[in-house]
Amino acid sequence: MADPATYRPKAGEIPTSPGVYRFRDEHGRVVYVGKAKNLRQRLANYFQDVANLHERTRRMVTTAASVEWTVVGTEVEALALEFTWIQQYDPRFNVKYRDDKSYPYLAVTLGEQVPRAQVMRGAKRKGTRYFGPYGHAWAIRETLDLLLRVFPIRTCSAGVYKRAGQSGRPCLLGYIDKCSAPCVGRISVDDHRALVLDFCDFMAGDTAKFERRLTKRMQEAAAEMEYEQAARLRDDIEALRRATEKNAVVLGDATDADVFALVGDELEAAVQVFHVRGGRIRGQRGWIVEKVEDITDGELVEHLLQQVYGAADEVDGEEARDAVPREVLVPVLPPDLEQVGTWLSGLRGARVDVRVPQRGDKKELAATVRKNAEHALMVHRTRRAGDLTTRSQALAEIQEALDLESAPLRIECYDISHTQGTYQSASMVVFEDGLARKSEYRSFSIRGSDGDGARDDTEAMHEVITRRFKRYLADRLRSNDVEMAAELSGGGLSGGEVAADAPEEKARFAYPPSLVVVDGGPPQVAAAKRALDELGITDVALCGLAKRLEEVWVPGEDYPVILQRSSEGLYLLQRVRDEAHRFAITQHRRRRSKGMTASVLDDVPGLGPARKKVLLTHFGSLKRLKAASVEEIASVRGMGDKTAEAVVAALKA
Repeated sequence: MADPATYRPKAGEIPTSPGVYRFRDEHGRVVYVGKAKNLRQRLANYFQDVANLHERTRRMVTTAASVEWTVVGTEVEALALEFTWIQQYDPRFNVKYRDDKSYPYLAVTLGEQVPRAQVMRGAKRKGTRYFGPYGHAWAIRETLDLLLRVFPIRTCSAGVYKRAGQSGRPCLLGYIDKCSAPCVGRISVDDHRALVLDFCDFMAGDTAKFERRLTKRMQEAAAEMEYEQAARLRDDIEALRRATEKNAVVLGDATDADVFALVGDELEAAVQVFHVRGGRIRGQRGWIVEKVEDITDGELVEHLLQQVYGAADEVDGEEARDAVPREVLVPVLPPDLEQVGTWLSGLRGARVDVRVPQRGDKKELAATVRKNAEHALMVHRTRRAGDLTTRSQALAEIQEALDLESAPLRIECYDISHTQGTYQSASMVVFEDGLARKSEYRSFSIRGSDGDGARDDTEAMHEVITRRFKRYLADRLRSNDVEMAAELSGGGLSGGEVAADAPEEKARFAYPPSLVVVDGGPPQVAAAKRALDELGITDVALCGLAKRLEEVWVPGEDYPVILQRSSEGLYLLQRVRDEAHRFAITQHRRRRSKGMTASVLDDVPGLGPARKKVLLTHFGSLKRLKAASVEEIASVRGMGDKTAEAVVAALKA
């Protein structure tokens, strides 16, 4: 733990302008990001007597080893840069937002030449318009199935669409009139896009005009005694009404608003938001917030708005207007209300009101959202693995059992998977603060001393630990060289002012784990220890978890460390080990499947994976490729006469 006095900048060095600051630990990793109207005044709060600081703030400043800041022109710019840095660095002492479940969206891929409607989860993609989130994927599919009667847009995958175009026959949806079949030219690409835009307008809440349009066409068809056409239009109108009625009217004045609620204590909170468009609830979403920093409800609301609307900065036009509504109803006003309102108005391109509902339907709706938040918090507290207190207890128990100097905040676990010695794969999974950090998982293909794989699991474990920590030493050396060069040029990395767009110099493997866990007993632990000793790594703790009796083995000990079966520490180690095992098997199966998929084109000299893919894409199938002449193959992009002759010879062999 560092003494904040060792890296405290001189007061005269810190400007009094608005800006964003970030604290880094001894390895250069960003652990906290914040913004300030006055940087000097704000940073001074962190460097007072640590005994006077809040417990969480004290942990942050003693974990950090340096502080740096960036001056910006306005407080609104500071708000935007703070969000960007929090998303980029994911600092462990900032507020953590975790979705209480994975919410599906109805997504329309407007960035494609022929847009497609589909269910999507996860991070939002540029060029795609989203509607929702919905509580269940089946709700999206049910709504979409109703609307395809009126808006027969493409819903098939890229592979299905391509095969239909090559064969000249549409898929089943095309035959039953639930797709306008642009794949076979029944409708032009431009007309299909116009149909997609109408579908998006309907989903955005502009429903009345389509109902009026269909009603008028139905009446015209009936007047001309085209009763079958009139009946179809009547059924289309009914489908639109059923799809619309699924979302109840909650605000009679057709308001566009997002309604937030917040319920919690000093450790964590549940957040819920209802997305209301045209007076109807179009989506609902929730988070569990871990208050890993000392923060008021107003500041939490400000961070929440950054979390929800920050991605809207990457889109414009109608997508931005959908993402940021005219009204944002919150339980508590953020401290920098004017700046937050200006920022949101800039994202939307029109005025946005942020306020607390005081009366009427909006206040009643806010109360309903709060009840949802209360229920979500109750459910969360019953989930053992998601409990912050339980995770802290687990880390403390591991620290005590293994006699570590501090709690193992970053744990890496390694496992080996193979089939009778073939397709040997190793996994590295990472847990930080007791939670899986999947973005930092890694897989290794085991080579062995002769390139044909390792002799046994211990040799494989030695190899993967060696390779991982060689990368750590190389990245650390590279980082030290960057720091030394910066110091020689007068711009040291120990702290101070930095540019907002300064590149991040740290590589991922430059961060060492607090604890390495290997799947296995004494032989695997000894192999990992030998690898660390050969590289001179002495500051990383090591243990193994044997499956048979769930014993914890440490290097050089004749007897294992026994943790109680009900121990939270053992439970965490088991989850880490099981996750490493699952990831190793997944990677092994992928390699094995790839290795067992052979093709007659594999042995053609000069024909690599890229050109193989180009050939099969051009001809559509291996059967058509076999029927092609040398001249036809040679005319494909990237092919020459010699390669074409070799392909024909291989296919006829």
